[in-house]
Amino acid sequence: MATKPRVLVLGATGPAGICVLRELVHREFTAIAYVRNRSKIPADLLSNPLLEVVEGQLDTPTPLSAAVARSNAIISLLGPQLGNTPSPSPFPSFYASLCDLMRQHGVKRLFVCCTPSYVDEKEDSSSFVRWLMVQGIKLISKPSYEAMVGIGEVFTKSDKAQGVDWTVFRVAMIPGGSDAESWRKDREVGGVYVGPVGKEWTTSIRRARLARWLVDCVESGAPELVGKTPCVGGTRGTA
Repeated sequence: MATKPRVLVLGATGPAGICVLRELVHREFTAIAYVRNRSKIPADLLSNPLLEVVEGQLDTPTPLSAAVARSNAIISLLGPQLGNTPSPSPFPSFYASLCDLMRQHGVKRLFVCCTPSYVDEKEDSSSFVRWLMVQGIKLISKPSYEAMVGIGEVFTKSDKAQGVDWTVFRVAMIPGGSDAESWRKDREVGGVYVGPVGKEWTTSIRRARLARWLVDCVESGAPELVGKTPCVGGTRGTA
């Protein structure tokens, strides 16, 4: 049996990140959670021998570099908080630095969370729903909008991610709890839409279902999504 990849999770203490950790250990992956505060991880996960927790900041390269070096794939859920984003945002430059570390340590596969604020000009169709959502974000927090666009452009409009097999997955709304019971129930909810903004795109997917899809991608490598920026949502009637 092939050895499962060791997965580094960034943004692991948010609800979606905790769902990803639950999915990884449930499927017997070894996981590394790079966090600022380990106390934000639920006790049942902290006691799991498949999970290692590394504490550090985004701007402290030594522990982050060590965590990257020991991983085979990275899932990042890091991004701006709506209404609490400095301008300019640190996240685009962080992702450029992360790609540098991945090249340095020979780590290839990266999955980065973004939102439909970033437009895939080649693939997306016009959408009034997306336009309305983006206008609302701009009104509430223009720096958050600019940060999301900046994250997408690190990968699509610069050479900073050269040599990295990246996928920028775009999600709009991710409801659902991260406790063990909610995760267990929600991971079974419906199917997953993966593709551009368009007729079949939906604006919502359960956190646990997103986590299951992400771990599926890590397990398969998802070669069809390398260098792509798909939107991810639930299938209609199930999100």
